[in-house]
Amino acid sequence: MHWGFVDVVELAGKVIDGFGVAIIVLGAFYATEEYLRRQLKRPRDPAVDNYKMYRQTLGRSILLGLEFLVAGDIIRTVAVKPTFTSVGVLAILILIRSFLSFSMELEIEGHWPWQKKPKLDQTSVG
Repeated sequence: MHWGFVDVVELAGKVIDGFGVAIIVLGAFYATEEYLRRQLKRPRDPAVDNYKMYRQTLGRSILLGLEFLVAGDIIRTVAVKPTFTSVGVLAILILIRSFLSFSMELEIEGHWPWQKKPKLDQTSVG
């Protein structure tokens, strides 16, 4: 079989998509394993919010996986078949995934990605 440019780019896009899916799946397993380990170690420690840590770890893996999925979509759409329809579908996918990324970032970090981390008010501390 003769490999042309389109074949190589299509394969590259699929491989990057595969990395994105693998990151999400492996991240979910890792986050769950860490959560269960922490629950067994300190199930009722009020200083450690195991559920919040679980959601943050899971959210970070989903965000990273989404970045790879967007990259795979961009590679396949722009390099392989850049029609108005395919670029329009790509734009919609990127908007949806970007919205998901921003909303998850807000939930995980407690602030928008373009904002600085909120500092603790030193004057209100006892």
